[in-house]
Amino acid sequence: MIKQKKEKAVEGAAKAASKPARANVASKVSPDAKKGKGQQAPLTISRPELLIRNSDREFRRLVHNFFAFAARHEAVRAGHAASIGLTGIEYTFLIAISHLGDEGNVSVRSLADHLHLSSPFATTMVGKLIKRKLVVKESDPEDKRRVRLQLTSLGHELLAKLAATQRRVNDVQFAPLSKADFEFLLDILDRLIASGDQALALQSYLATQPE
Repeated sequence: MIKQKKEKAVEGAAKAASKPARANVASKVSPDAKKGKGQQAPLTISRPELLIRNSDREFRRLVHNFFAFAARHEAVRAGHAASIGLTGIEYTFLIAISHLGDEGNVSVRSLADHLHLSSPFATTMVGKLIKRKLVVKESDPEDKRRVRLQLTSLGHELLAKLAATQRRVNDVQFAPLSKADFEFLLDILDRLIASGDQALALQSYLATQPE
């Protein structure tokens, strides 16, 4: 449920950002506010660990840099995908199945968990890859009631075609990271994803409470 809310929240934010501001809201802004006189942005966080001299300016820089990096990484992903005739999300699912398959059997549930997406969405995306003959479902030899996902020869061929360019681009994109940085970032992102799910649950709860 939280994953579905997360996907809806991202989609809703994108739609909201594409709409112009309403004129009647702007008309209610005081002259001083329009000029920026005597106005200070309210704090967006209260944890002292994240406030520098009682200011959240650096926290906002962190959040905005997340957006900036995410936009660039999405553009890189889209470029990788386009070079082999896929959409960005199709490419993500294809390469995730490939790498998870190196570690063991891949199910729709394990794939969804790995990508932090809902199982219904993962089911839909896997279905698209199957239609494109890039992935197949096979019976698990250890448990016939279960199915596992595997790349077809065409799926492997597409990823092999991309690999050389992908390595060069990724090496440049993540060049600033040392081994210690890389391990730290892995841990931090795991924890931020978990706390992000908690934040979405809290936001959803607060939205139902009377003001």
